[in-house]
Amino acid sequence: MEPSQAITLLLPISLFIIMSSLGLALTLADFKRVVVQPKGAVIGLFNLLLLSPLLGFLLAKLFGLTAALAVGMVLLGASPGGTTANMMTHLAKGDTALSVTMTALSSLAAVITTPLFLGLASAHFAAQDAALQLDMGPIVVKILLITLVPLSIGMLVRALAPAFALRIEPIAKKIATGFFILVVIAVLVSEHDEIGKNLAVVGPAVLALNVLAMTISYQIAKAAKLDSKQSTAIAIELGVHNTTLAMAVGAMVAPALVVPAAVYGIFMFITAGLFAKIMHARNA
Repeated sequence: MEPSQAITLLLPISLFIIMSSLGLALTLADFKRVVVQPKGAVIGLFNLLLLSPLLGFLLAKLFGLTAALAVGMVLLGASPGGTTANMMTHLAKGDTALSVTMTALSSLAAVITTPLFLGLASAHFAAQDAALQLDMGPIVVKILLITLVPLSIGMLVRALAPAFALRIEPIAKKIATGFFILVVIAVLVSEHDEIGKNLAVVGPAVLALNVLAMTISYQIAKAAKLDSKQSTAIAIELGVHNTTLAMAVGAMVAPALVVPAAVYGIFMFITAGLFAKIMHARNA
């Protein structure tokens, strides 16, 4: 089996495990919280579902990325929050409940928003590239199968056997983290030629996306008079994406699309970790 074929197989399996572990941590209360305390969730989701992909568009043009890398950059920006954001928010003494709610809702919305921005980016950056002309129907179905299905399975287990779900959730998260690390390493190895050729441009581009998304979203939250804990949760959610989803969807189209998300997957832990350390003292 060629490396690219192995990646294509490994990515959906890894995402299935990651989304299942997220489902184990979710209850209906996480979704009802939007009705009870809508302001933080609405502002956070606005940043996550609109601000982040638009920043991806702008930075792809600013850094002059090739068509495939530009589409991958937008796909990265359009990916939902990751489960690691919940852990980092907790470590930063931010509003963990808000973080979980944003991760859950953005993961559900990803079935619509991810293919939407993928299609827009492909039409804008790769209009003349036949290899990046998309048949969105099969892509939407695949996204549904690797996101909502495992998420629903995890939530169903949590609802029917809460004690069992709580017992295996820490183990599931460790397995999910292990698969995430394995995926990033595998993609870096598989696409080392593409990454090596473009790292000087892709690295600064994804780092700029990470830092700007966290900074702007934090300032928007503060301007909306959200407290420090809520603003922390929103900023970290914008910094720590579900890059496995971005890579899995990108791999459905072309190998080069996974490169921005793979490189971002390295940077995000450093920047978000530093931010969490700073906010830990303030929120304490």
